[in-house]
Parts: sequence; C-alpha cells; structure tokens
Amino acid sequence: MKISLYSISQIPGGKQNVKDQRLDQVDSLVKAKKKTYVQVELVSYDAALEADAILILNGSQQDLILKDLEFIETRLSRVEQEQEKVLLNKLKTLLEKEEFVFSASLSSEEKRLIFGYGLLTKKPIIVAQPQELDDLNNLLLRVLKESGFISFFTAGEKETRAWLIKQGISAWEAAGAIHSDIQRGFIRAEIISFSDFIQAGGETGAKQQGKMRLEQKDYIMQDTDLTNFRFNK
Repeated sequence: MKISLYSISQIPGGKQNVKDQRLDQVDSLVKAKKKTYVQVELVSYDAALEADAILILNGSQQDLILKDLEFIETRLSRVEQEQEKVLLNKLKTLLEKEEFVFSASLSSEEKRLIFGYGLLTKKPIIVAQPQELDDLNNLLLRVLKESGFISFFTAGEKETRAWLIKQGISAWEAAGAIHSDIQRGFIRAEIISFSDFIQAGGETGAKQQGKMRLEQKDYIMQDTDLTNFRFNK
C-alpha cells in the first residue's frame, strides 16, 4: 500500500512497518521464528495519483479541493457527453461544499466514469492533527482503517504474519495476497477468529473447542481472521 504525504515534511518517505499489537498477541502464543508486520510505502505528494490514500495535516484540505475543482472546471469546458456533464457538476457542487469525492455516494456507473479522472480527493483523505505525527505507528494504523483496509493473520512455527487486504474482499481474493498459486488452487479457508484464537490459547485449543470454521471462496474476510488456505498444488 502506498500513502502519499501532503505538506508533511516531518515524516520521512520510504517503507514503514506498521506494528499491530494483535499480531504480537498471536505471536506470543505461537512463538514463531519470525514475525512480519504489514508494510506500507510512504511517498511524496508528487506520487499522490498512484497512491492508495493521502495523508494531510489539518488545514490543508482546501488545497486538495481547489486542485480538484480546477480539474473539473477544465473538464467541463471540453466534455460533450451529457451523462458526464451531469456527474461533473455533481462533483463540483460537492467540492464547493468542501467535501471530498471519496465521501460521495456514487453509483457503480459513476465510479466507472471517474475512474480515469486525475482527482485527488477520490482517494481516501486522512486528516491528521500535528500532535499525531509524534506517534507515527498509531497514525498509520488509523490511515489503514479509514482507507478501508484490514489485515488477516497467518501463524505457524516459521512465521506469524499480517496480510493487508481491502475490507469486503472474499477468501479467494485474500488467498491471492499470499500467492497466485494458492488463489488458483483454492479449495477452502480454515478460519479462526482472533478472539477465539486468543481465548483458546492458540490453534490447538481453538480446534478442540470447535472454533475453527471451513469457509468457501465467497466468504468475506474479517479483520484479524487467523487463516490457513487449503489449495491444490
């Protein structure tokens, strides 16, 4: 995941591990040889259009809104298709109210129409207070949550690991986050909820208590699911 930093010079760019205390709890029971947190990449504002989310300081919202308004007004002066004109005017009204495009209730067709637009506020915009910069890890956890991302965990003797996925995706899609071969050969997912895993003292206890579920491809992944994918090799 890429996070664009807008007018935030206090945070250096580059890759950053995002520590999750819930993964620490899992690892304390599994005692794996390795623990791997979710990793994000912090990029400059110049790469905002390629980023998954934009992090800004409180007070900078107007800058992004004005840039999007400029884009829309330029587009309106050239577009001929009536459907697109209606949508552009809808977005213009929204931005003039100082609201982000990301927060708009758009139909699937409207989302398709703006897919190629170079709008900054169609991405999740996370507004930080200056004091939040003092605890970068907590701030990044908030960015992930408010951008619509969750994590699922895998745990074994070799490694406990958090995998970042979009909220609402299926078990089959989540399998692809690990490896395309697992997704291609997907049979089913063995799922233990985080709370059941911790309360039972680990995987063995959870299985003994009947807390492990076998889920199919269309199962919607939940945050911190302990997951093992069965697949054809």
